[in-house]
Amino acid sequence: MSRPSWEDYFMGIANLVATRSTCLRRQVGAILVKDRHILATGYNGVPTGLPHCDDVGCLREKIGVPSGERHELCRGLHAEQNAIIQAAVYGIQIKGSTLYSTHMPCVVCAKMIINSKIKNIIYDQGYPDHLSLEMLNEAKIPMIRRCEK
Repeated sequence: MSRPSWEDYFMGIANLVATRSTCLRRQVGAILVKDRHILATGYNGVPTGLPHCDDVGCLREKIGVPSGERHELCRGLHAEQNAIIQAAVYGIQIKGSTLYSTHMPCVVCAKMIINSKIKNIIYDQGYPDHLSLEMLNEAKIPMIRRCEK
């Protein structure tokens, strides 16, 4: 039996984390890893204790907001945001960590990633947000897209 590479292992975990998402449009999982140790995980969903989108519906769907636009018109937080917040709540240092995400980060998450001093991003699926790519490139944060899905 062959063992998965570290990259495959952590991306597999990010994909498992995504299964907790209650978003009706896209299930996203993210994990922060440093020195081959998982620091925090996150998936996209509403703040703790609030009704989930799969219970109350999707505001963005109702008003026809295209993917990658008007992020403020969503009840949920993104997976990357939740991983960063989880680390902050528990006092975990994420500077220099690697973000493994099922999807490329949006511009809001990109800004948080830059200021959190996350060193690189490994992701599987794209996301229609050119400003995110521009800012992450400008900040010299390497992004590795693993595959086309």
